[in-house]
Amino acid sequence: MGVAAVHAGSSDRSELDLVIVTGISGGGRSTVARALENVGYYVIDNLPESLVGQAAELAAAGGEEVRRTAMVLDVRSRAFMTDLVGVIEDLRKGGFKPHLVFVDADDDVIIRRFEKVRRAHPLQGDGMLADGIAAERLLLEPARGSADTLFDTTHLNENQLRARVEDAFLAPSSPRLQFTCMSFGFKYGIPRDADYVADVRFLPNPYWVPALREHTGTDSDVSEYVLGQDGAEEFVESYTALLLGTTQGFEREGKRYMTIAIGCTGGKHRSVAISEEIAKRLTAAGFPANTHHRDRGNELVPRNRNRHPDPR
Repeated sequence: MGVAAVHAGSSDRSELDLVIVTGISGGGRSTVARALENVGYYVIDNLPESLVGQAAELAAAGGEEVRRTAMVLDVRSRAFMTDLVGVIEDLRKGGFKPHLVFVDADDDVIIRRFEKVRRAHPLQGDGMLADGIAAERLLLEPARGSADTLFDTTHLNENQLRARVEDAFLAPSSPRLQFTCMSFGFKYGIPRDADYVADVRFLPNPYWVPALREHTGTDSDVSEYVLGQDGAEEFVESYTALLLGTTQGFEREGKRYMTIAIGCTGGKHRSVAISEEIAKRLTAAGFPANTHHRDRGNELVPRNRNRHPDPR
């Protein structure tokens, strides 16, 4: 029986916590799958798109043990189709509420990960590694554009990615929208997985205060300095109000996880302090919020020493 044949009014299907994971090979899908298992999902790996509907129906009828189900789809499967967006739409018409997760990273990072494990890209054929990556991006472009959650693993090691996934998909104590407030440095690039991006470089930079230079925005002296500047309190208050003003709409649309990126020059002082403060205020308003400081410490720890997600 196909998904289209399922009655949309079925409460069993609407109550199934269904996550579909796909993305670029080398982005870290396997790490995402393991993280989902850690927080209680029953994970089906390397599932052909043509079987997604049947697997969803079986999970809906399977009881509490598989109430939280994740399916990992990728081009390793010979039965991989090219219309994942259509499959997702069929699930929704059938009464399911799938959450599409897409995992991505920059091409140069993907290439380094494949070279490290000496593995060919599944779409490479007789061509170059870059050819396989380009072909896969073209194939998955519609899915990336339709994703409910995007994890950009370019600057994440395996432990950091696992923590991001677990924070996002832990069984919530309430069905409210969850936030991650991410600090970053503009000189390292804007996070591609952010839902909102804000720039706090209008605030004086603690880097130019010798006593604060070696500290970070999580230190009280830096935080007090940043939050005490003209315009800081007004920004935090108005930006938090803007975010809170969107929550009802996003919840109606089935959004469960939002990434708010706050940037300064290097991602060490201003953006860290502001992200921490906004997260506190979102949590106080009843919306769980954690922080992730992407670029804090970049000047101390070379990225090539990090352990990157599995290329699969």
